[in-house]
Formats: sequence, structure tokens, C-alpha cells
Amino acid sequence: MEVKSVVKNTGISPRKMKALVDLVRGKSVEEALTILKFTSSPHAVVVAKVIKSAAADAEKVHNLSASDLKVVKISSDEAVTLKRYKARSRHRVSPILKRSSHITVVVGEQEA
Repeated sequence: MEVKSVVKNTGISPRKMKALVDLVRGKSVEEALTILKFTSSPHAVVVAKVIKSAAADAEKVHNLSASDLKVVKISSDEAVTLKRYKARSRHRVSPILKRSSHITVVVGEQEA
């Protein structure tokens, strides 16, 4: 049984999220949360929150054991980009692209 949890429009660029997501892919939920706890990035809190949400959903709704859960699939996809502009010399403008991402986590039982 696999359980999916999604957070949308995080306000963190997918490029920065990819490094965190790659750290925890394929790990057990407990190990993934430990890795994220000691990661220096402030965005690790968001990834940990999504993993905790998926694990809690698997525990409560589907009656799976928390110690047997594994991060089967995790991805960071591009979301809406906010477009802003900055004044430049000679009455011109430069675009500022504020990117955001969707994080999808799928947890499932480990094979014994």
C-alpha cells in the first residue's frame, strides 16, 4: 500500500529543492527525517513536514506501521512563477522571476 502527500506552491525554487529531495529518496521515513533534521538548509523543514504528513496518513488511515515505512518516490516539480520587474538605467526594466515548486511524496511499506 502506497500513500501520497503533496504540498503545492512552496515558494522555494525547484533547483534548490532537488538537492534535498535527492538526499532522502529511497530511505526509511525515520532515517529521512533524521537526515533532514541535521541538514543546514532552512528549506529542509518543508520537506520533512510533507514526509511526516504522508507517514501520519499511512498510519492513521491505512493502519500501516510507522517503523516499516519507506520513501518510495519523492519529487520536486516546477509550479507557478511570479513575475516582477526591477528598474534599470535609461528607463528600462529587468525581469525578476520568483520560482516556486510542488513537492510530492509517496511512502510505502519496506520489503522484509
